[in-house]
Amino acid sequence: MKNILKIFLLLALFSCSKDDVKASNNDDNVVYVSSIGLSGTDITTGTTSQLTATVSPLDATSKTLTWSSSDTSIATVSPTGLVTALKNGTVTITATAADKNTVKATKTITISSFATAPTYTYTVSNTTELLAALIKVKAGETVFLNGGTYVMNTRINLTASGTSGNEITILGQMDGTRAKLDFSSIGEGSSNQGIVVSGNYIHIKAIDVYKAGDNGMQIKGSNNTIEFCSFSECSDSGLQLDNGASNNTILNCDSYFNADSSLENADGFACKLNVGTGNKFIGCRAWQNLDDGWDGYLRGADDVTTTYTNCWAIKNGYLKNDTKGAGDGNGFKTGGSDDKLLKHNAVYKNCIATGNVADGFDHNSNRGNVEIYNCSVYSNGNNYNFSSTNPLAKLTVKNSSAIGAYGSVKAAVLEVTNNGWQNGIVTDATDFESVDSNQLIQARKTDGSLPDVSFMKLTTTSDLIDKGIAIEGIPYLGVAPDLGAFELK
Repeated sequence: MKNILKIFLLLALFSCSKDDVKASNNDDNVVYVSSIGLSGTDITTGTTSQLTATVSPLDATSKTLTWSSSDTSIATVSPTGLVTALKNGTVTITATAADKNTVKATKTITISSFATAPTYTYTVSNTTELLAALIKVKAGETVFLNGGTYVMNTRINLTASGTSGNEITILGQMDGTRAKLDFSSIGEGSSNQGIVVSGNYIHIKAIDVYKAGDNGMQIKGSNNTIEFCSFSECSDSGLQLDNGASNNTILNCDSYFNADSSLENADGFACKLNVGTGNKFIGCRAWQNLDDGWDGYLRGADDVTTTYTNCWAIKNGYLKNDTKGAGDGNGFKTGGSDDKLLKHNAVYKNCIATGNVADGFDHNSNRGNVEIYNCSVYSNGNNYNFSSTNPLAKLTVKNSSAIGAYGSVKAAVLEVTNNGWQNGIVTDATDFESVDSNQLIQARKTDGSLPDVSFMKLTTTSDLIDKGIAIEGIPYLGVAPDLGAFELK
């Protein structure tokens, strides 16, 4: 009997030892996470950033992680490590190994992608507040105009100046209702400009100037920027630069329906008379102005240079009611002078002239150098009109196109190559997606840039593709530039 009991005891002990060994062996087979590495980027654009976790050792039994954010009002994090930003700020993201819930790693993410409300020196909502602010504003300060109509009974004179990198800024509301300065109560008169900019380093943006008695805006200062503004139904040129104005940039502005009672002087934009050099027009449009879209006539200045990039001149010489006026009706009048001797050098890149009563690009006895690159003309009285009488010193025309007769391209020195009427190329409406010029006066994009159009954009079968020659500063796709204002994408 004692022997039997001993046997049972031994069997029980053996059984217990075997289970203990099995348990011990199971623990030994688990490989726990020892460290976690996190990589990812700050959120400077958009609202998300994917974090990547590297778990060590590579043969860890479980690589499951739990994720958490230190401030869920700034950003949240998904079970896969995708960080979603909710506002600007700094947040710490933690990844924890789920096997023992003790091994952790952190990553600090800074979020700066959300627009912050700007701080303005003066915020105005009516004419009285506006005039008071414009008297006080100085370098580095901003006057912000809330949307709405400002009835103006006097000319605005901007005489104060900013400095380079420390401009005076006059800013309208970019979205919703714009600020409209209505000068219609003043009436027509040679001193009744809407705004006269005599100061330097002034940035005016998102303002509409309406029905001034002379120029909508006259610029006499230098190094100013006029951006995303419009000038309409004024009794002289919508925007004029003169009196030595130099190195000004006119960006993404529109000038239209301007007409004077003398039926002579109301252009869309005028860089003329005694103007200085180095002025630039970029992304601007002029349509249905009584006289010219752009006028470069000189009196008192000589040998100045103006550049035009991505500018569109449409139906100038026609009035607001679509009837033909008594003005000249050119798209781009490059120059001219009383004595027919003065030189207004002009550079045009990727510009369009269409539907103008007279010339798309006009000579007018300008004696300077004119360069025309990748420009398009259609349905003007004359598309290009440069005469051998009082000729330009030099005319360069490259990579440009014309539907129909291209017109006259003459000068003392000519460099006219790789255009849509040369090298056996015939340009007609079938080369383009559309020849409907009404597209060109569609609303601008919210940032002020030109609208997307199909007008005179090449079809994929056009023989104008890759027929150009490389021009410094004008990018292109394919083996060579395309002809005309738009590169096929």
